[in-house]
Amino acid sequence: MIKFIKCWPCALILAAFLITACYYDSKESLFPQTDNACDSTSMTYSGSVEPVISQYCVSCHGSVPIGNSIKLETYADVKIQADNGKLIGSITHASGYSPMPKGSAKLSTCNISILETWVNAGAPNN
Repeated sequence: MIKFIKCWPCALILAAFLITACYYDSKESLFPQTDNACDSTSMTYSGSVEPVISQYCVSCHGSVPIGNSIKLETYADVKIQADNGKLIGSITHASGYSPMPKGSAKLSTCNISILETWVNAGAPNN
């Protein structure tokens, strides 16, 4: 019993070490998703492009466009803007194009890359 009492600080330190050594690290906290993790190598309209357009564009460019005549509701609508260069010009805030989303920050590098890859592939309906 006397030996235990003399070693209780050591036992406390050992317990603290064991508790902290068992700390659970999640993959998400150790390796957060960044634009570096963006995979823009194989884009599809339905799986990659349409979700970005729906999230950032359709609220103003839907079936009843706000303040202008550009619609981005369907593939055909988006294809027209992709082919004439306005889609990429606007989302990259290029000179001579109206920067989009209007009044908001530029889309993420990943989302811009997704749309550019799709347009550069000929804007297929896939």
